[in-house]
Amino acid sequence: MINVKLLEYTPDPERVVAMGARLCYSARGPEGLAESLADEEIGRMVAMLTEMGHASVFEHVSFTFGIEGVSRVLTHQLVRHRIASYSQQSQRYVAAHDFAYVTPPSIGENPEAKEKYDELMKEIRRAYDEFVAAGIPKEDARYLLTNAAETKILVTMNARSLMHFFNLRCCYRAQWEIREMANLMLAEVKKAAPRLFRNAGASCVNTGRCPEGKMTCGHFAEMIKLREN
Repeated sequence: MINVKLLEYTPDPERVVAMGARLCYSARGPEGLAESLADEEIGRMVAMLTEMGHASVFEHVSFTFGIEGVSRVLTHQLVRHRIASYSQQSQRYVAAHDFAYVTPPSIGENPEAKEKYDELMKEIRRAYDEFVAAGIPKEDARYLLTNAAETKILVTMNARSLMHFFNLRCCYRAQWEIREMANLMLAEVKKAAPRLFRNAGASCVNTGRCPEGKMTCGHFAEMIKLREN
């Protein structure tokens, strides 16, 4: 099961974003950016910035997630996203005896495929154990390991990068595992900065239109309904 926890984030992120906007659109110096910045004004400025697409000020706030119960398939996709920082559990230093693994629903729902899949995982475990017992270094024995092996990763992104990540990975066109993780991450940041991420999500949720053209997932109306709720 995927577990996502928001570990740390920039304190009062929406105020920090509003301060950035103030610097861009007023004559105030840095020392006066937070003066008389009422909560109502913060909300208005965040909404204005989102509507204008002035996303550079969102880069001043960052969010750090602890993620576990995901596969190496997922993290190979995840680390393509920039700008971000990643720290992943090492298969070079951490022994993988009895490693846990992720089973795709399409395999889990097919009894025959599931049986073959589980047996293959057992065989990989046995081979890994034999290699390590024979003196093969863990950093070399890991070449046997499957992309299905569970891993843990620490992820830090600024708000602008997160919004782009949600555009792509909350979409039904994204693979099921990373989509599930993205939605869990989105739920976490909405608790910390609800106004900042009010319209965040798949591109159609964010903009009200599907950018995929002929490659559309076919769930556009469903996704828009989610946005309205």
